[in-house]
Amino acid sequence: MVTKVELDFKIHLIEIKNSNIKKEVSKLRSRTPIPPQIDRIVQKILKDVEASGNKAVFRYTFELDGVKLDSSNVRISKEEVEEAYLKVSKDQIKALKFAKIRLEKLEKKIMQKELSLIDENDLSISQKFIPIRSVGCYIPGGKAIYPSSLLMTVIPAKIAGVSRIVVTSPPRKDGSIAPLTLVASDICGVEEFYKIGGAQAIASLAYGTETVKPVEKIVGPGNIYVTAAKLNVSNIVDIDLPAGPSELLIIADETANPSFIARDMISQAEHGNDSVCGLITDSPNLAKKVIRLIRISLDEIQRREIIEKSLMEKGFIATCNKIDTAVEFSNLYAPEHLEIMTRNPGKTAIGVTSAGLVLIGKYTPSAASDYCIGTNHVLPTGGYARTRSGLSSLDYIKRIEFVDCSKKALSKIRKSATVLASSEGLFNHSLAIEERFKTDA
Repeated sequence: MVTKVELDFKIHLIEIKNSNIKKEVSKLRSRTPIPPQIDRIVQKILKDVEASGNKAVFRYTFELDGVKLDSSNVRISKEEVEEAYLKVSKDQIKALKFAKIRLEKLEKKIMQKELSLIDENDLSISQKFIPIRSVGCYIPGGKAIYPSSLLMTVIPAKIAGVSRIVVTSPPRKDGSIAPLTLVASDICGVEEFYKIGGAQAIASLAYGTETVKPVEKIVGPGNIYVTAAKLNVSNIVDIDLPAGPSELLIIADETANPSFIARDMISQAEHGNDSVCGLITDSPNLAKKVIRLIRISLDEIQRREIIEKSLMEKGFIATCNKIDTAVEFSNLYAPEHLEIMTRNPGKTAIGVTSAGLVLIGKYTPSAASDYCIGTNHVLPTGGYARTRSGLSSLDYIKRIEFVDCSKKALSKIRKSATVLASSEGLFNHSLAIEERFKTDA
């Protein structure tokens, strides 16, 4: 049963039992569809851009972002990048380069693939990994800046070998892009960067305009309008997962440091009003300490309004009788980020089957994984972690298998193949195989 703690703020308290795990998860994990009114707006923008190209893009950028663009200033120039370097600190540049190196190191490991699958005397099956030709990386912008998201989307594409990488991001009110984002793009070797945001950016990448050539895949997080646009164009261009609100679930026992947990939940909550932050523990005493520390911290933290609203509307603390129950709950919930702070976190992690990213131990906060650990922070949300993984270089390549089969090898599968073909009523499949065994073949 869900009750509320009567403090300066309210956070959901849940008691988890084996009999109600699915029920409680279903309450918390309700996937909200795109509202019809938003979808209608997005579809109109998409149709207008498809029909009118730049004219529609510039009109919507002026109407929605208050920025006047034209074909002469929509693309980031070398001069703008050079000017951006003068507006950021040496420490910021150093941090971006450090994060880039960490990401590249892991992505190169991911790209080490076995090319030969079967190598017999009369049959060989091999595979080849080919990068897609072009990708569009959407980077949220406007009021906030996300140079880290640029790193996370562009670097895997670079490692995969994508030849054309396009970045789009909404301009600020003065028509510029945040200097740190421009510096990040330069460090990553981005050559095409457009000051376009929202659904009109997705439309430009999908359909193309007089200025922006279409791409083969669109990736990157965005608001509900961006998500709706990506879903609408997914029938003509590949997309990554639709991005939902950021999520953090923490599994902890009595040995966990409550101040670490409180800080991690607060840090996750500052992503936005709809961020999901949850703790599940077998220690009621730990739960009380965490609640108390969050309440105290709210009096002194920055971005309090966002954090407090997020915790009140989406935050929860669940108690259960044992950690195994917590793991079962987590696997059903399938969080974007899962932190494990137990007596033996490595052992607890063995039972995890559904999570975008598993962070083991008290010194592996999700806040660090957002930047410099080396893992990607574009992760499945909304329960998609049950079936999908985080973004990596593998998302930018396609796999092709090559088969070289001799007559001798074909003869070994001849009978079974023709039987199955005939069973399915595809008699010409059988004849195509048998044709190879005619005396004059």
